[in-house]
Amino acid sequence: MDYAQLLKSWPDFSQRITLFIKELGLDTLQLDCDHCALRVNSVDAAERLTTDFEQHGQVISNNMINGRPILIIKLNTPMELDGLKVPCVELPFPSDKLYPQEGWEHVELVLPTNATTCEQLIEDLLKVAPSAQNIIDGKTDIKVKLSSPKGDNERLANPTIAFKQNGICVKVHPQTIEAIIASEQ
Repeated sequence: MDYAQLLKSWPDFSQRITLFIKELGLDTLQLDCDHCALRVNSVDAAERLTTDFEQHGQVISNNMINGRPILIIKLNTPMELDGLKVPCVELPFPSDKLYPQEGWEHVELVLPTNATTCEQLIEDLLKVAPSAQNIIDGKTDIKVKLSSPKGDNERLANPTIAFKQNGICVKVHPQTIEAIIASEQ
């Protein structure tokens, strides 16, 4: 996996993610997409991509999360996702898990809310997207995972709902990645 391959695969990934966001009933909410993320299976690939991305942006966070470095790169020119600007890329270094496919894996959407727990976030999401109730209740083939990932120095709660289907994922959380990074300072 290299930078050129990522750029070449973005239009297909972007189209699949856009259709998934619509299936989730989130397309009409006008949510911001604060970042997209990719997966790699080797430290060598992660280091190469770090060097490549540094030519097109700046590493604004290099944090240990769940025992591995995760970089956030703020791009000089944001990526485009169906009219949305995607200003940052999340580049996790690999863990013990091998991904069946390297490359783009998910996007993260910001639902402006004061939720500090996953339960509150679900409640707030269902207020604006009641059609997501069947998905949350497990009545579809879309997998739902709740988490509250936290870097070593983060001070803001950022509960997350991850929706997964067919090798892609859309995550919803209340805080932007840049606000989380600012909370570490």
